[in-house]
Amino acid sequence: MMKTVLITAGATREFFDPVRFISNPSSGKMGYAIAAAARERGANVILVSANVSLPVPEGVNLVPVTTGEEMLAAVRDAFPRCDVLIKTAAVCDFRPKHYEPHKRKKDGAGMVVEFEPVADILKTVATTKTPRQTVVGFAAETQDIETYARKKLVEKNLDLIAANLVGRGNVGAFGADDNTIFLLGNDGFRKVLGPAPKTEIGKLLIAEIETFRAQKLLH
Repeated sequence: MMKTVLITAGATREFFDPVRFISNPSSGKMGYAIAAAARERGANVILVSANVSLPVPEGVNLVPVTTGEEMLAAVRDAFPRCDVLIKTAAVCDFRPKHYEPHKRKKDGAGMVVEFEPVADILKTVATTKTPRQTVVGFAAETQDIETYARKKLVEKNLDLIAANLVGRGNVGAFGADDNTIFLLGNDGFRKVLGPAPKTEIGKLLIAEIETFRAQKLLH
C-alpha cells in the first residue's frame, strides 16, 4: 500500500550573510516520529531533513538540506518515485533578497532588509501528483486552525492536511514532545489525533493515511 514514503522535517534557514540567517523554532520531532512509524510499517522512507539535531530513525534514508531551495530540489527529485508525501517541515516563507558574501560588520547603524518569497514546495510538487500518490500537508497555526487548514487543503491540491496549534502554551508548540493534530480531508473528513506523545501521533497518522489509501483504491 505504501512502498515509498517521502517525509520532510525540520526548519529551513535563509541567510543574510555566511553567519546570519532567519529560521523558526521547529525541532523536527513530529517529522522524525512519522518517519519512524512509516518505517515500522515496512515502508521505504526518504527523510528530507533541514537543520535537525535528532538521531535518524533506523532504516530511514536521510537527505540533509539547509535552505528552502535545497529542500525543494530534494523533494522534486524523490517525489516521482514515492507513494506518499508527508510534508511536516517548517519552511521559511521569505528569504533576504540580497546575500552578502562576507560577514556584515556591526557599525551601530540600523539595517533594512528586503525579502522575497521562497517557493511553495508543497504547492509546487502537488501539481504533478498522479492518482496513485497521496499528498499530506501540515499547517502550524496560532488561531482559526481549521479555517486556515482547509484553505490550504484546497489551494495546494492536497489529499489530507494535519493542522496543529503552535505558540507558547499550546500542546503542539515547536519543540514539544506531545501534540494534537486535526486531520482534515478534501472530502470533508475530520479526525482529531491526540493529545499524545509525537511518537504515538506519528503511528496514528500513518495508520490513517493507510486507511485513506485503501478506501481510495476501492473507489
